[in-house]
This record gives sequence, C-alpha cells and structure tokens, in this order.
Amino acid sequence: MKEKIYYLIVCLVLSISAQAQLYGGIEIGSKGIKMTVLDVENLKRNTYDVKEFWTENVGIATGIGIDGTLLQEDIDKAGTVVYNNYKKMLNEYKIEDKNIFIVGSSGVGLATNTNVLVDKIKELTNKKIEIISSSLEAKLLLRGCIPPKNYLSSVIIDIGGGNTKGGYAKEINGSSVFFPISCDLGTVTLTEIINKKCKQKTVFEFNENLFDYLPTMRESFKKMYTSRAESQDKNNVYISGGAAWAFYTLLNGVKAEENFTQVQYDDILSIRTIAENNYQRFVTNAESNVEMQKVLKTYQQKYLIAAFNLLETSLETIPNIQGKKIYFAKQGQIAWLVSYVFDNAKGVKQIY
Repeated sequence: MKEKIYYLIVCLVLSISAQAQLYGGIEIGSKGIKMTVLDVENLKRNTYDVKEFWTENVGIATGIGIDGTLLQEDIDKAGTVVYNNYKKMLNEYKIEDKNIFIVGSSGVGLATNTNVLVDKIKELTNKKIEIISSSLEAKLLLRGCIPPKNYLSSVIIDIGGGNTKGGYAKEINGSSVFFPISCDLGTVTLTEIINKKCKQKTVFEFNENLFDYLPTMRESFKKMYTSRAESQDKNNVYISGGAAWAFYTLLNGVKAEENFTQVQYDDILSIRTIAENNYQRFVTNAESNVEMQKVLKTYQQKYLIAAFNLLETSLETIPNIQGKKIYFAKQGQIAWLVSYVFDNAKGVKQIY
C-alpha cells in the first residue's frame, strides 16, 4: 500500500514538474495574433520544443495606414482573441499564469494610441503588455533566423504587417554587437496607403497605383540600408515574416523542411507577377493544397501583391543582390516571439 502511495506521489510531482516547464507567448501583430506554447527542457540553455503554434488572422493595423491610429473595433477584436487564447493556455495547457507573456509587435507600435490597446489587455488579463521597438524585435529575430556560424556575414530582413525591420551583427572588441535597420512599410500599411489612392477599388487600379508608388518604396528602403551602410555588404540575406512565408509556400506548395532554405531572387519576381496578373492560378492550386490554402486565408489578393512587392523591392535595393545568397528562415514566423518569451522567463523562473 505504501509503495502505491509513494508511486502516486512521484507521478504527481513529475506531472507538476512537466507542467512548470510549459511557457506561452502571445504576439499581437499587425496582420494577426500568434500564439506559441513552448515545452522547455532547459531555460538556461534555451533548449525547447515548440509544442503548439497557431495564428488568428485579426488584422489590427488597418487604421495605421489611414490616420496613424488603431481603430477601436480592431482593439476590441484583438482583446477578445488575446483573452480567449490566454484562458486556453491557462485551462487547456495548464500553463502557470506567470509563464504566459503577451507582447505587441513593433508594427503595432507605429500607432499613436497603443496605450488604449495596452489598457484593454490589462483589463482583460491583468497583464501589462510591452510594445517592443523595431530594433529589439530585429535583435530577437537574429537569434532564430540566422545560423550562429553566419551571424557576422549576414543580414536579416523581416517584412511584417506594419513595418519592415532587420539588422546585422558586427564583432567589436571580441563581442557581437547588433545594428538594427527598419522601414515604416509593411504588408498592411502599404496596402492601406495604396487603397487610399484608389477610387474604383479594383485590383487593376491597385496595381497601377502601386507601380506609381514604387519609386517611393525604393527610396524608403535605400534610406533603411544607407543608415547602416554595412548592411548592404553582407554575403547572405535571410528573409522572414509573413511575406517570405507566403512566397515560399506558394512557390513550393509545401512547408520548408530545413530551418534555412536557399531561394532565388528571380522566383520572387515570378511569384509577384502571378499575384498581380494571374491570381486565379493560386486559387486553383490551393484547392488541392492545404499549405497554399493557409496562405490565401491569411492574405487576400491585394495584401499578397503588397507583400511580394515589398519583398522584391527590399531585396533589389541591395547592391549586387544577384551575387548574394538569399535564404528563407523557416522559424521566422515565431523566432522573435520565442526569444522574447525566453528573455522574460529567465527573470521569472530558472529551470536547470
């Protein structure tokens, strides 16, 4: 009898220990809200498995491209989604409240009224969320989007819904120092800028106005790179974010198997052309392809057109881009969120 009781106690302790190793992250982004559940083996060494990852396509940045603010209806929708998933992490995954972290992306941070969003989330979850800067987001991205051996020879470019950010590392006095770059153009913000110029709201008119806006886009990216001239000299360019994921998936029809997959600049041009002029091809292919369906459910045609034009322009502005290696970073969708959870978790609880 004593042995059975002892056995049950051991099982209970192990169960509690396993639960304590679960961490949750909720990212409020411009194009959607991302959730990740991490099964942490060793917090100190950053060893973990992504237990679950899911996204709810609640665009919150629509108003930024119009008047620089988050619309109240978007804030309310985001609040509901965050609250429901926060409770899901507590009740279904049994994650301790102190191990759940909620953060707003730098794209959302472009709005002038983020305090309303922060107050809304605080009211619903009793958690104070942080709206991170583009430089911090890019620094967090670097950890998951570039292999350590290539840190010093690479630049990361991440196209989000509200902005584009990235950067590179440079060795100074024996230490790697991160240098951020950013541009206030993202998939959602660019789409809204072009939509404001359209009267008939057709795709044809959207394409025409976007073409006229390309010189402005090129100038914006040129300023981004020249602000840190060394960013243009790196041999490797790693792309991440929703635009990169959509491009890779529509091109190949499958998830990337490797964390880093080399892609060709000319393929980006081809996918952009299809999005603009032969979108039905994507629709037809997606009928029998689950991964492509996910892309089309996330991005309507105009958003895809904006995303691929941003991706193409951000790369073409780099001198000698044809002579550089371009890699799609598979973990780009969750890289900075995972890094954020780890950085904050280390201040909450250490697991050895």
